[in-house]
Amino acid sequence: MRKEEGDMKQEISVSDYANVILEALPKGVLLTTRSADTVNTMTIGWGTLGVVWGEPVFIAFVREGRHTRKLLDETGEFTVNIPYGELDRKILGYCGSRSGRDTDKIRDLGLTLVEPEEIGAPAIKELPLTLECKVLYSQLLDREAVPEEIRRTMYPENVDSSNPMANRDYHMVYYGKILRSYLIR
Repeated sequence: MRKEEGDMKQEISVSDYANVILEALPKGVLLTTRSADTVNTMTIGWGTLGVVWGEPVFIAFVREGRHTRKLLDETGEFTVNIPYGELDRKILGYCGSRSGRDTDKIRDLGLTLVEPEEIGAPAIKELPLTLECKVLYSQLLDREAVPEEIRRTMYPENVDSSNPMANRDYHMVYYGKILRSYLIR
């Protein structure tokens, strides 16, 4: 893991990059947290941008059993790190298939942490379009309200939490107020 202090951050308007962010999501973006000395990142493919309670938000979905959820619940802060330009696709694959409980993904991949402006969770230089978010609200999905077809495919009861894609763990939904948005140069 490398930390770089001299990186330039170009402030951006989220609305100017909304299409880039929304097009990147299904392919994968990183959600990064920091609690005490632990920095963890994970690939997410579910999320959206919006306005809730008059605030710009990024809404992220994190399964109940994920290490990231534990860290996020401790701090209530996260960055969303979005590919912009060239990207080594193995970053998203690796961060989506391993748990931060078992390995330091940042160190394993040699990712470059960039200190944030307003929160504790760092940005990641290799995915330079960054949103700094503070959780306004979170809620576990209501199992009974999820349509049966989605429960069968996304939350099969016979698949334990170790499967990184579809498993029986439902998602905690985090509404993160976007405090800062920038490109790392």
